[in-house]
Amino acid sequence: MTAMAHAHHDHPKHPHPHPPPFAAALWWSLLITIVFALIELAGGLWSGSLALLSDAGHMFSDAVALALAAFAQWIGRQPASGRHTYGLARAEVIAALVNGLAMLAVIVLIVVEAVERLRAPVPVAGAGVIAIALAGLLANLLVFVIVSRGESSLNLRAALVHVTGDILGSVAALIAGAVIYFTGWMPIDPILSLVIAALILFSTLHLLRETVHVLMEGVPYGIELDAVARALGGIAGFDAVHDLHVWHITPEQIALSAHVEVSSLSDWPPLLETARIMLHSRFAIDHVTLQPEVREWLKQPYQADVRIVPRRD
Repeated sequence: MTAMAHAHHDHPKHPHPHPPPFAAALWWSLLITIVFALIELAGGLWSGSLALLSDAGHMFSDAVALALAAFAQWIGRQPASGRHTYGLARAEVIAALVNGLAMLAVIVLIVVEAVERLRAPVPVAGAGVIAIALAGLLANLLVFVIVSRGESSLNLRAALVHVTGDILGSVAALIAGAVIYFTGWMPIDPILSLVIAALILFSTLHLLRETVHVLMEGVPYGIELDAVARALGGIAGFDAVHDLHVWHITPEQIALSAHVEVSSLSDWPPLLETARIMLHSRFAIDHVTLQPEVREWLKQPYQADVRIVPRRD
């Protein structure tokens, strides 16, 4: 025989009939990104610059990333329902995973083309590359500032990885254009593309690792399960803790469930509140489910409650 108690502290979610200011800024970032992606694509084809074409590819992938981030953010703000009792906040985590995988595909395409350019250099119009890359850099910096002002989440960090890749790509294209314009050395274009691809790969793999960890419901980074167990066990009135689980609902929401052995249920409400306050203040855990188990019940052998019902003919 056991009793279940649930302590839950969340901020209520309300549907928004109009998009919040940041969501509107995200859509403006998307528009800026698409416009300059088209400009860089045209400029790359005209000048023959792989760095510009790579940056255009980055920006098109960014456009998809920003659109996915905006859509996932909207979905994630929808209230919980009978079918999705935690709400749809994990849509942002899934969007981060998709964006990370898309970034890997872009990196592969850049590397393949860069290696081909190293084997067979292509003439590049340095002056045109400088002008277009400089305009692209300013646009990317504007988008970065807009996106980075939003609430921190795995979804937006995934979008920022794309935007950061674009900034680095614009810098690489700018340097490549300058080197080609002043020295005529064509290999600098694919070499810088490979360097930028390596830098973006590092950030992308880190993001994917964190995203998969959340989806696999791993213990949040920065939280030691033993430390949580000791903190719960240290509460006067809790005799033992077992079946302890800590996981992410979303990267910003941490949940915990556990069984705790107590001497009596008479003081359970204040014990539960003490545990909830401690878990929030020490570990930022706000979604708490604790199941009390009275020690005397645990020692008793199980007896089935069987009633014999007379047969009626």
